[in-house]
Amino acid sequence: MKRAHRIAVAASRFNAEVTDRLLASCLRTLAHGGVPARSVKVVRVPGGFELPWAVSRLASSRRYDAVVALGCVLRGSTPQNDHISRSVVDALQRAAVESGVPVVLGVITPNTWAQALARTRGALDRGKEAAEAALAMAALKRTL
Repeated sequence: MKRAHRIAVAASRFNAEVTDRLLASCLRTLAHGGVPARSVKVVRVPGGFELPWAVSRLASSRRYDAVVALGCVLRGSTPQNDHISRSVVDALQRAAVESGVPVVLGVITPNTWAQALARTRGALDRGKEAAEAALAMAALKRTL
């Protein structure tokens, strides 16, 4: 019998109303996908910019079959969100390639608060999508 996938989830605390919903949906989907709570490691970081460091450490530990990054970088009145978003995406991809462990991008970049909340439920539920991608990539990792 195969062991359950081991999944790590790094979630930002910034914009907590959104990121807490993304995390809850992600964890619920992992449980429905057969991953017991004891096989899931959750770490929280202050904001999106801190996600790559935590994800890199989790992935490089090689203890996990996949790592999920969850966050919300909301568009503001300055270009700061553009700099943070690009930096985070690039660093998360680098963590995946360098560690050999799949890293799933669950960092949303909405233009408005309403768009952010919409991406936490229903057909746009990005927490659920991130968990489904983690399960798919963890399964693929076993076959490659």
